[in-house]
Amino acid sequence: MSRSTLRRAIGAGALCLTATTTAVIPAAADAAHVGVSAKRLNIQTGSRVTVKGHLRTPGVVKLQILRRGRWVTLDRDRTNRAGRYVLRRRVAGALSARARLRTGAGDTRVVGRLNVYRRALASWYGPGLFGNRLGCGGTLQTGSVGVANKTLPCGTRVTLRHRGHVLRVRVIDRGPYVGGREYDLTAATARKLGFYGHGPIQVTR
Repeated sequence: MSRSTLRRAIGAGALCLTATTTAVIPAAADAAHVGVSAKRLNIQTGSRVTVKGHLRTPGVVKLQILRRGRWVTLDRDRTNRAGRYVLRRRVAGALSARARLRTGAGDTRVVGRLNVYRRALASWYGPGLFGNRLGCGGTLQTGSVGVANKTLPCGTRVTLRHRGHVLRVRVIDRGPYVGGREYDLTAATARKLGFYGHGPIQVTR
């Protein structure tokens, strides 16, 4: 490669780097305009999700979640003179979705994942079955993390909570086939959650 060609290549790379850096700056700047002082994003069905904070420039702020590829507004509030806002919304059904704040000026801030849990009966399996084929493909191993469910599509993500432990996993198998139980946790999943035997667990699907 000639020196002139090399100089042109370096120049093109510098231009590309500048464009990438510029694209990232607005997102960071937007977040700086939207302050969060408290949030409650892990709730039971029928409870209220809550986010509190302040805007650098007083105005309208919305709490939104990502559902089927689009942002849906759960609540909106107009700040007081000090720029403080309070967003609340009672959620009736179980779900797990990314959550963000968006102002009337177009500033955004990601606030985490909203998990709305319901109660379901579960059990766990593994010993004596390791090496068997899974209903969604693959083989059950001692370290396989996931759940079995009779109706959710294979690959569906579900967030589980038990005794303060939270784990987001995929449906990898079919079952359980014991009356009243909705989920069968793999041994590795049960171990991470501190779940033993069978009983209630909190789920977002």
